[in-house]
Amino acid sequence: MDRTSFEKLIAIDEILSEEERLVRDEVRRFVRERYLPRAADLFAKEEFPMDLIPAIGELGLLGGSIQGYGCAGMSQVMYGLAMQELEYGDSGLRSFASVQSSLVMWPISAFGSEEQKLRFLPKMALGELIGCFGLTEPDAGSDPSAMATRARKDGEHYILNGTKMWITNSPIAHLALVWAKVDDGGAESIRGFIVERGMPGFETPTIHGKMSLRASSTGEIVLSDVRVPASNMLPGVQGLRGPLSCLSTARFGIACGALGAARACLDSSIDYACERMMFGRPIAAKQLIQKQLADMATDIASGMLMWMHFARLKEAKGQITPVQVSICKRNNCKVALESARVSRSILGGNGILLEYPVIRHMLNLESVYTYEGTNEVHELILGHALTGENAF
Repeated sequence: MDRTSFEKLIAIDEILSEEERLVRDEVRRFVRERYLPRAADLFAKEEFPMDLIPAIGELGLLGGSIQGYGCAGMSQVMYGLAMQELEYGDSGLRSFASVQSSLVMWPISAFGSEEQKLRFLPKMALGELIGCFGLTEPDAGSDPSAMATRARKDGEHYILNGTKMWITNSPIAHLALVWAKVDDGGAESIRGFIVERGMPGFETPTIHGKMSLRASSTGEIVLSDVRVPASNMLPGVQGLRGPLSCLSTARFGIACGALGAARACLDSSIDYACERMMFGRPIAAKQLIQKQLADMATDIASGMLMWMHFARLKEAKGQITPVQVSICKRNNCKVALESARVSRSILGGNGILLEYPVIRHMLNLESVYTYEGTNEVHELILGHALTGENAF
């Protein structure tokens, strides 16, 4: 029986450079040899594979798109393909790299002082220092301007108080990029502070009992009169532009990464359908199953090609608009989640077993669908762009 792979179907290699294919294939090999054999066990035990961090750093995936300071300087396409391969393994694996790269290293490179860049970025690129991003609060998710975390100037220091919630990497982080309002209040007073492990009053309790992203280390950031040197404040940005630009950078990587989980579900569905016999024939021979597989492949291909278009545009122009990022993130996360749900159905009762990757991806994608801007927020961003009317 002749089968055409998804990548051959859309001829993706034809529009990739040799270097882009090499990056993708190297990360793919790493994920399939060193992560996938452990994926189900890590998910079941709520464990992140700390032992793999040095190898992830050696692959150049931490701060991969940053130029200099020990970073790999990858193109947008290379970095996106790498994130897709990590998420083929697990969304938690990709989330680790995304947060480190886009939400901590990128703002230090874009808005930090030269001293901050030299001090933190080389070690973060190697995975010797792990970072987390402190924006979301218990009562301030989609509206970051409502944050309650405060920073009060005290001589050559700032005193930080507040709580951040749903923070990827916080329990294992050596530093946190925390966004806080300074004394005068208001959105324009928001500043970013590098808070380091060991500063008195800085705690990162783990969130237990998650049924999604179980192989990701997730926690809180609790700040109780933490004295942070003024030299640890990012000098190059203030107001919501700082955290929102970080989120826009991260969302674009997620938009490609989520399709890795979708591809894993598609591959699993095809393999299962070709092996599962029903009424004397493999279920892959049934018209309904073929329609489901065709819809999944078409939706994933459409999302991939849309992301690729904007990635090439970003490389050529240096940037794309937040609205263009939103259309990618919204579409591709929706495609990935729906693909996982259909895949679970194709596998029947076996679809809920960790022996297969589908239920793990489906549960993870429930979070990916929501974080870095909920699906509804991205719908309103697109609606505002299309109509000129602000529905927020």
